[in-house]
Amino acid sequence: MAALGITVALLMWLATLLFVTIWKHIYSSWKLPPGPFPLPIIGNILQIELKNIPKSFTRLAERYGPVFTLYFGPRRVVVVHGYKAVREVLLQHKNQFSGRGEIPAFHPHKDRGIIFNNGPTWKDTRRFSLTTLRDYGMGKVGNEQRIQKEAHFLLEELRKTQGQPFDPTFVLGGGPCNVIADILFSKHFDYSDKTCLRLMNLFNENFYLLSTSWLQLYNNLSCYVHYLPGSHRKVLKNVSEIKQYALEQVKEQHASLDPSHPRNFTDCLLIEMEKENQSAELGHTLEDAAVTVADLFFAGTETTSTTLRYGLLILMKYPEIEEKLHEEIDRVIGPSRIPAVKDRLQMPYMDAVVHEIQRFINLVPSNLPHETTQDTIFRGYVIPKGTVVIPTLDSVLFDAHEFPDPYTFKPEHFLNENGKFKYSDYFKAFSAGKRVCVGEGLARMELFLFLSAILQHFNLKSLVNPKDIDLNPTVIGFGCIPPHYKLCVIPRS
Repeated sequence: MAALGITVALLMWLATLLFVTIWKHIYSSWKLPPGPFPLPIIGNILQIELKNIPKSFTRLAERYGPVFTLYFGPRRVVVVHGYKAVREVLLQHKNQFSGRGEIPAFHPHKDRGIIFNNGPTWKDTRRFSLTTLRDYGMGKVGNEQRIQKEAHFLLEELRKTQGQPFDPTFVLGGGPCNVIADILFSKHFDYSDKTCLRLMNLFNENFYLLSTSWLQLYNNLSCYVHYLPGSHRKVLKNVSEIKQYALEQVKEQHASLDPSHPRNFTDCLLIEMEKENQSAELGHTLEDAAVTVADLFFAGTETTSTTLRYGLLILMKYPEIEEKLHEEIDRVIGPSRIPAVKDRLQMPYMDAVVHEIQRFINLVPSNLPHETTQDTIFRGYVIPKGTVVIPTLDSVLFDAHEFPDPYTFKPEHFLNENGKFKYSDYFKAFSAGKRVCVGEGLARMELFLFLSAILQHFNLKSLVNPKDIDLNPTVIGFGCIPPHYKLCVIPRS
């Protein structure tokens, strides 16, 4: 009898717990956007394809509309899908949705720096970083000269391949890495430098691992899987190593700092932090500076180099597009003069190809997670403060009305009937609003100048029939990672 009584009591307790859980969910979500009913503990994780979360979002949007609610375990997430809704969130309600949703894999950067900062220092750090980057040539002549100078080193490295097959990952990565290293530290790495190769390997490995199914699970259910073995431990270790390198550079520059003669971005950052420490209660540390530098170093290297790598693969699959680019380059620039930003006005086809590469590869499909900074009414729904919000970029970049046949690579998506470049407000590869990529101007310039310089001097040669080239990403998650490949670059006569 005692055993029966215990069993009955346990069942009643479980039933009560389930009832309370369901009631709390109904009570707390009755004004939230619609969505599938979550299971206790795991939420809606069984309704999400971890290998392709953006695809799952698209499928759910077809059922629940452009704004819907999901639960990753106990974590409530509001997904915003489609151009109109995404634009409203990023631009019309930019203050309410300007927080950064937590990404556990970047815990060492939590509430510091620019990208992953959701703390009180974010606004000032971002504002200062944008101002200083502009002063050091963001979108101006200074960065154009940096990229043109680096293009000579990149071309020389490509010539060293002597037309033989090679993996372009770290060769192409060396260009963007050196440009951002010059801005941050006044450094230039040789393309065979062990430190440079190590850093690029860490960036590349993290971008890949962050896009795998396990890291998708970890970033959304870290409270359950943090202590389990898995590749999240490798990512956390890599993030800490990158941060440690940045900290060493910051300490080195701090020791020789002359406030009257700043040498680079890091010097300016240290000078600004010392000013703020003297006038505010919130003190900045060298670790805060290191995280800001690490954010810019990672983003400034990996995203641009991955885009270039994916871009060359696309051009090998479509040799007729490469040939049109050669013709435009020969006509506008010629065989010897280094490409310049001013050439873009006379090179609409190259400009369109660069935009189409970014649109087509859909580098960060689901955007980085945002977070509501206050209780917010959006389209009649009440989204509580602290809710994670995902404004999906792929739903804008693949809009079939703006970009007919969106899953096909077509430079014509950015050309009008007269062959002139056509701007599209749907081009949100860098996101928009308060959290727009701070390096957008630099990245745009690098992609145009580096790609123009490469095609000015080389023909691309695939090791397989162009028709057999697979452009599908190897993994889709935090980013869309291009297939691994080798190619030959043949000097143009």
